[in-house]
Amino acid sequence: MTVQDRADDISAEFEFLDDWETRYAHIIDLGKANPPLAPEERTEETRVRGCASQVWMVLEDEDDGALKIRAESDAMIVSGLIALLIRLFSGARREEILAFDTPAFLEQIGVTGALSAQRSNGLNSMLERIRTVAGAQSAAG
Repeated sequence: MTVQDRADDISAEFEFLDDWETRYAHIIDLGKANPPLAPEERTEETRVRGCASQVWMVLEDEDDGALKIRAESDAMIVSGLIALLIRLFSGARREEILAFDTPAFLEQIGVTGALSAQRSNGLNSMLERIRTVAGAQSAAG
């Protein structure tokens, strides 16, 4: 499944959520289903800077050249945003991740418009980490 296919599925899901409160509740539910990292994976190296809450993100190479993403946060809404990013990008090829217009997609499904400045900065920091790793891995090989 391509990143665009995943985005289309997520868009269809969010189409039925009429207002920000409903979207917010759905995002929190997505976060509750996000599996936690192992305690030893929550390190300074995996911590995402720029987030108001604690966020740890582990990005790993898969055998087929895709990028596997696992992450955790101590905040419910951020856990949900993480779950969205994982659904969108984990298992995708790096070139797809880099080519996808994530800010436009998040705006389209009505996520970014209602986030506080701190949450927006955190979301941007998580996206930047994913794009940086995808770009570095893609350039390496």
